[in-house]
Amino acid sequence: MEPFNWASEHSDALRELIALPLSCSEAAAAINRKFGTLYTRNAVLSRARRMGLMASGPPESSPGAAPALNRLGGVRPAEPRMPWLYRPMPVFERTEMAQLRCVEIEPRHLSLVDLGRGDCHYPYGGDDEGEAITFCGHPRRPGPSYCTPHFHLSRGPGAPLERTALIVRLRVIETA
Repeated sequence: MEPFNWASEHSDALRELIALPLSCSEAAAAINRKFGTLYTRNAVLSRARRMGLMASGPPESSPGAAPALNRLGGVRPAEPRMPWLYRPMPVFERTEMAQLRCVEIEPRHLSLVDLGRGDCHYPYGGDDEGEAITFCGHPRRPGPSYCTPHFHLSRGPGAPLERTALIVRLRVIETA
């Protein structure tokens, strides 16, 4: 297998051979004979496309070719086919950015390695490429992985009571 970078002499020979009515396999054979290389038909085809010597799509039918026939033997009108790969991009409407909820707490911005067992695991950062993710690091509540402000922030407004508080209330009702 030859390297990806073709020698300039090889590219010039390819340019001359493609100008002649030769197929890619014939051009590959001619270049291999002339320079003692081992280019394949696909290597010649790819190189010719990268050089802009050939169209990147399938060959179009020649004007003198027989027309396409339908199942009944009648002439089928030529329809331009658009492969599924070339679908037009959808148009997206611009949307307003949602206002993010935040809490009035200054995070300690600890790395994952520096987080202790009882520290808040609420993440910060990591939005941009390469931006490091840090964590709140304040003492967390018993049970969940977050401190009290981040716990309420992650639950959202109108969320049901946390399970531990519900269990404590049930126990109080049972003992009464």
